[in-house]
Amino acid sequence: MAEERTVVVIGGTSGLGMDLARRYGERGRRVVISGRDAERTEDIAASMGGSVSGVALDLAEPTAIASALQGIGEVDRLALAALERDENSVKDYDIEAAIRLVTLKLVGYTEVIHALVPRFTPDASIVIYGGLAKLRPYPGSTTVTTVNAGVDGLVRALVADISPIRVNALHPGIAGDSPYWAGKAEALEAVKARTATGRLVEMRDVTDAAVFLLENPSMHGTELRVDGGWSLP
Repeated sequence: MAEERTVVVIGGTSGLGMDLARRYGERGRRVVISGRDAERTEDIAASMGGSVSGVALDLAEPTAIASALQGIGEVDRLALAALERDENSVKDYDIEAAIRLVTLKLVGYTEVIHALVPRFTPDASIVIYGGLAKLRPYPGSTTVTTVNAGVDGLVRALVADISPIRVNALHPGIAGDSPYWAGKAEALEAVKARTATGRLVEMRDVTDAAVFLLENPSMHGTELRVDGGWSLP
């Protein structure tokens, strides 16, 4: 039954992932969110009400992912939205931090898909969150820029590997009302000044785009930027 299918949001305990999970929960969908801490994840899931539940997993420990997800039934929507902020320059290269982030975003994301492939419905779809550091690097973005560019490569590989399951990449701009950016007025004014629309991206804009990619049956292999033109020259 369609109502028994599950929306899985990896990284659904905060920020953009939480906003997407809440959107589907408000629509009456069964939603599973993930976070690293079991108690916190369960508390956040309970606060969303309805049929939202939580599982604990760490994407940087990919060998444990399959067992963490084993209780999930049929899945028709998967969002890979987890992130870990990292400032890592070549001059002061932190190897352990780099390995963790690359493992989390590329190996961990792929292992989630591997673990869930047998439970995907025929019309299942996946959205993978990247970021615009792939286009506009900054000092300290060495690993972030690399993995976010890698998201596009992963999407293309998955299109070849698991079609007709649809896979798309979403690269959000800086969401001015997100918990991380709220209150950073000076930095946000600078972002707004170079954004072609003259307004900051909002979390709902990114969530609208994620839902579009997940629900539109003709969206497959797309790399979508949601930044108001910020990334243009």
